Amino acid sequence: MNHDRQDPGRAPLALAPEETADPDGSIEVDKPRSPTGPGLIDRVRGAKRRPVVPAWARSRREFESAAHGVAVYAGHVSAYHVVRAPWYVLRLTLRAPRGAARFVGGSLRWLVDAEGEPLRQAAATRGDIEEYLKLSRQRDRRVRWRAVVGIVSSVVGPVVALGSYVLAPGWLVAMSGVVATAALGRLGQPADDPVIHRAVEIPKATKLTSDIVLRALGALGIPAINQAQAKGGPGFAFTAPITRDGPGWLAEGDLPYGVTVTDVIDRRERLASGLRRPLGCVWPEAVPDEHTGRLRLWVGDQDMSQTRQPKWPLLDVKPLDLFKAQPFATDQRGRWVLTSLMYVSGIVGAVPRMGKTFLLRLLLLIACMDLRAEIHAYDLKGTGDLSTVGRVAHRYRAGEEDEDIAYALADLRELRAELRRRAKVLRELPKDLCPESKVTSTLADMRKLGLHPILIGVDECQKWFEHPTYGAEFEEHCTDLVKRGPALGMTLLLATQRPDSKSLPTGISANATLRWCLKVMGQIENDMVLGTGSYKRGIRANLLAWADKGIAWFVGEGSDARIVRSVYLDAPTADALALRLYELRKAAGRLTGHALGEEPEGGASPSYDLLADLLTAIPAGTSKTWSEDIIARLAELRPDVYGEWSPEQLASAVKPYGIRTVQVWGTTEDGKGANRRGVRRADVLAAIAQRDGDSAAA
Repeated sequence: MNHDRQDPGRAPLALAPEETADPDGSIEVDKPRSPTGPGLIDRVRGAKRRPVVPAWARSRREFESAAHGVAVYAGHVSAYHVVRAPWYVLRLTLRAPRGAARFVGGSLRWLVDAEGEPLRQAAATRGDIEEYLKLSRQRDRRVRWRAVVGIVSSVVGPVVALGSYVLAPGWLVAMSGVVATAALGRLGQPADDPVIHRAVEIPKATKLTSDIVLRALGALGIPAINQAQAKGGPGFAFTAPITRDGPGWLAEGDLPYGVTVTDVIDRRERLASGLRRPLGCVWPEAVPDEHTGRLRLWVGDQDMSQTRQPKWPLLDVKPLDLFKAQPFATDQRGRWVLTSLMYVSGIVGAVPRMGKTFLLRLLLLIACMDLRAEIHAYDLKGTGDLSTVGRVAHRYRAGEEDEDIAYALADLRELRAELRRRAKVLRELPKDLCPESKVTSTLADMRKLGLHPILIGVDECQKWFEHPTYGAEFEEHCTDLVKRGPALGMTLLLATQRPDSKSLPTGISANATLRWCLKVMGQIENDMVLGTGSYKRGIRANLLAWADKGIAWFVGEGSDARIVRSVYLDAPTADALALRLYELRKAAGRLTGHALGEEPEGGASPSYDLLADLLTAIPAGTSKTWSEDIIARLAELRPDVYGEWSPEQLASAVKPYGIRTVQVWGTTEDGKGANRRGVRRADVLAAIAQRDGDSAAA
């Protein structure tokens, strides 16, 4: 392997003659005289420039937040002490006699040099005559000039005080008395009971220094770091000074060769121990667009779960544009994290009681703030956690009973039909209105087009996909919505506490671009929510603590994974917010469906059974039939459902049931033989038998 750099202290390496094609010579591998890399100008152009103005000062929101915090702190401290000022005066006055006694006693001790008495006594006890005489002479000198100072002060002091009392104005005499009383009261206060107490107890966080960082990295047990430090090296090369970054400290540098940031993240608990900080304060992460050994270590003053969040900007409940990113969480530094809920689909995963449902409700409430948005909310846990959203939702259901499943199926079928209608509308629009063949905010404003945003939120979605009868159909509908819905203004958000392949079919999880993973138990669950390979890249939600409620790894569309803390809305706050949204939507004429007390037509029971319809389309006595013929017969049977189906759509619809299209030989209308894709009746019967548990059906 050729090297671009040559150590000036080493001779060029060369291949031995027997290893080269030329038996009489050798070939130099390292060429010290070759160019060593980019020139100075190229390096200057590619250099990373650090910002002149810090990030918090460039952000108006962060600057206002910091200024507000300082103002609130100053106001609180001032008010605290102003209210207690009379009590301070009384305590100082009561302690003034004790302070006067301490002053007189201290003055007399000073006059006789009492502080040197222990040293003289020690010298006498040891019998050290020379040392004793030296200390005695020193005492005599001190006492002589101190006695002069004391006599002069005792004469001049009272004279000056009496003259001031007679000649000085009354306000000056009063002020002098107050100052003297305060000074004597301060001198007389006990060490364990100060007159003035702290108005604010500020948590003490150790300043992060290079020694502390190196000590913590050395405690991780990583051989390369320990070897470097054993040889006298630091084991970590800082690439920037340790700086204050938000409510914490930021250190950045290069780990030894062969050590990756993931190695450090794996030992986050040890790192927190080495830093002597709570686990929720320590956040090592990789640096985007850098090599895998560049570590960015942020150490907060407080545990992330205990830090007070700033006021949510959307709490004022004003209409917003859902096509623009909106704040929903804060990062470790307390900065707002934005996300867009359009052109995406999302997955929320976590073990129970970690804030999964609260996060889904928050996202749906954000969607409700766009008055154009149509909300479909399903609480399959059945506890009514999404009832606040149901106040303004077009469709809402809580529970997993048969009537709830029927309600959801009817809604999803309508959404599939709406999906096809929207595709047709976009296809027929002029290119100047729809240049990218997707729904935009401008098109959503055109009410007659019916291209308003539609968001479907499902909590405990595994109840749909694991349903013994209609699980495959639910999977079919949701897969289609996840794949085609984003471009057509339709967003599907799924939340589950069982993130496995059965609860989250791969066709759905592979196409979801937004991922929120709160605490999970292991690597498999972690990668199911955040994507394959996330665990190996150091994105590990299983390392979150049980106290980290509402804290999640967030993977957004086109952004790096990050730790976020979602906004916490308790039930009363969410209810008040939903009531305000109801009034806004009512005034704008945007209440529909469930919000108006309407029920969908035909929602009492499932309107059709695909497998049963397939048996009708493939008559008894026929082993297999072309897909084109099946679609034609299905369209005659239910034109509103199958009227626009294609052979490809049929193949996709039967796949969740374990049915695959096969080659079928047949005869065309003109009598010619042809080999086309089709479905076997036996496969349909087997799928029905497996679904219904009736082996006799096969």
